[in-house]
Amino acid sequence: MNIQIIGTKKCSDTKKAMRFFKERNVSYHFLDLGEKPLSRGELIKIAQKLGGDNLIDTQSKAYKDKGLAWMDYDAVEEVMENNLLLKTPVVRNGNEVTAGIDQKTWTLWIKEGK
Repeated sequence: MNIQIIGTKKCSDTKKAMRFFKERNVSYHFLDLGEKPLSRGELIKIAQKLGGDNLIDTQSKAYKDKGLAWMDYDAVEEVMENNLLLKTPVVRNGNEVTAGIDQKTWTLWIKEGK
């Protein structure tokens, strides 16, 4: 199993994801968006798995401040411009990806040993 957690140190949901895996003795690699943004290629791969609609955190302050609820936009372009729009945590396990808290899927990954 090769778990990567993408988020920020201040994000409570990212902290929950890290705690989830730590409590189950599953090692993970943490990518802090506050220190290093995702590359365009990585973001496109994630968007292809999740779909653009699931890429953006519609509850975030950045989303509301920009008024995206009333606009047509390209999710990848918006996240490239402001990575705080990304719905976190993004958890990758090989080619599989989740966004937000998805303990059901994470538990399945652990049971399958993928």
